[in-house]
Amino acid sequence: MGGDTMISVENCSKIYRRGNVVAFEGLSFEVRRHEIVTIVGPSGCGKTTLLRSINGLVPLTAGVIRIGDTEVTEPDPRIAIVFQHFGLFPWQTVESNVGFGLRMQGVKKSEWHPLARSHIELVGLKGFERSYPYQLSGGMRQRVGLARALAMKPEVLLMDEPFASVDAQTRELLQEQLLQIWQNKPRTMVFITHSIEEALLIGDRVIVLTRQPGRVKETIDVPFERPRAFEQVYADPRFGELRNYIWTQLKQEGAEDALVGAPAAGKANLLQPKSEDRRNLIDEVQDADN
Repeated sequence: MGGDTMISVENCSKIYRRGNVVAFEGLSFEVRRHEIVTIVGPSGCGKTTLLRSINGLVPLTAGVIRIGDTEVTEPDPRIAIVFQHFGLFPWQTVESNVGFGLRMQGVKKSEWHPLARSHIELVGLKGFERSYPYQLSGGMRQRVGLARALAMKPEVLLMDEPFASVDAQTRELLQEQLLQIWQNKPRTMVFITHSIEEALLIGDRVIVLTRQPGRVKETIDVPFERPRAFEQVYADPRFGELRNYIWTQLKQEGAEDALVGAPAAGKANLLQPKSEDRRNLIDEVQDADN
């Protein structure tokens, strides 16, 4: 593995024993240190399973994943993950939610408390430390999830469609804030999304996966320089060309099946997850228990 490689996925496959379903097969790619790689693909192609395997939560059927020079065999404290559905504890305050991971690592309150507060301020929620999740908007709750992950000071940040549950305006604000945070302190990041626009706005490279079983169909370099101003990216003719090209690649994999009811002009942005992801998650839990 190259000295600048942070994540190495080497010929990896995952088969769910129930139903003998192959989620992904023969996947190989690398993520360089401080690089942001975004992943798009048809629903059910194993994107979320792959992310959980990188995090050590789901065991591989074949292949090896390495973080640096260390093979992933269990959850790694160098890795943090942000989920789509917030995952906050409703009975805990914002401050307690952000400090949860630190407390689980045995960090004393005198140490985790100021860390939690500084990361709450980092994501723009200063003044909401004592609020509960039900008192926050969807975008604010997602910021709490991001602050909780960042408070762990991870070397690798995994993002599983983190902005899919918020409205379009909030989504763009969160995208910009994420890149500002990354610009101030770069981290290696793998970002799963169903939005082609989001993949291009955030990523240094876009990995396009095939339909199930997921394989790497193509890896696309994103040509836009950092720091990245979204209005300039939108105005760049290469943005539209790349968006249409990636949509064509996904359409060839049957991704249009995920767009029932979506207007034609929005197809490039509105790939929606299907029930396969929920069934796969159930199988993952059962695999882990057995």
